[in-house]
Amino acid sequence: MTEALVKLSGAGVSFRDTQVVSNVDLTVSRGDILTIIGPNGAGKTTLIKAIIGVQGLTAGKLWRKPGITIGYVPQSLHLQSALPLSVRRFMLMTGENWRDCEKALTDTGVAHLAKASIHRLSGGEMQRLLIARALARQPDLLVLDEPAQGVDINGQASLYELIRSLRDRLQCGVIMISHDLHLVMAATDQVICLNHHVCCSGYPEDISRDPGFVEVFGAQVADSLAIYHHRHTHEHDLDGRVIPTQTGENQDKASRHAPH
Repeated sequence: MTEALVKLSGAGVSFRDTQVVSNVDLTVSRGDILTIIGPNGAGKTTLIKAIIGVQGLTAGKLWRKPGITIGYVPQSLHLQSALPLSVRRFMLMTGENWRDCEKALTDTGVAHLAKASIHRLSGGEMQRLLIARALARQPDLLVLDEPAQGVDINGQASLYELIRSLRDRLQCGVIMISHDLHLVMAATDQVICLNHHVCCSGYPEDISRDPGFVEVFGAQVADSLAIYHHRHTHEHDLDGRVIPTQTGENQDKASRHAPH
């Protein structure tokens, strides 16, 4: 049986008289990727803050595996531009030893930036650094709030591929919030559509046909939604810009000359 990491039962969060999240049930086990989708203001960030323990529940129950280690990647991180801060120093601020930090940077493809200023990183590099910072703790559960925010479509696809490969390699659980519906559907095992409560949940292939999904996102989005598979005939740098390869050029030529 797969090891459960987090369980929510009838979970709710209220601020004064406003119910932000209500009656949420979910379970995330080791090896799972669960994605939470929904409109702005639906309570997604509040829900994951409750899961990691920085926001208390006002209703229901939260269970976390005893001794669980959670790595958290916030939606945004604001640093003073006048503060001199290298990638290495930023990683060491986690309190972990440099060997674990360096391994996490290697796992996310940014080890070569260890001496660089954090203020000069591109959007894609910064997102990978934030994931590396969370990985340095060797988490059982990786929680990501909009991990591909501010990255172009190729960079987004590359980041989601990275997250899947990290899950496969580390056998951790993953919870993430995303608005990139077409991309994320190919990168997740389960989807929860949240609009203050769970409108629907299930496998990516089924979720767009659920009436709850259509109610939240509209029929036009539901009709257009397809599982996006990013097939490479080339490589990308950390921001998703195309780097031609000999293999890719040959594949592109073959595609152009193939009979239709």
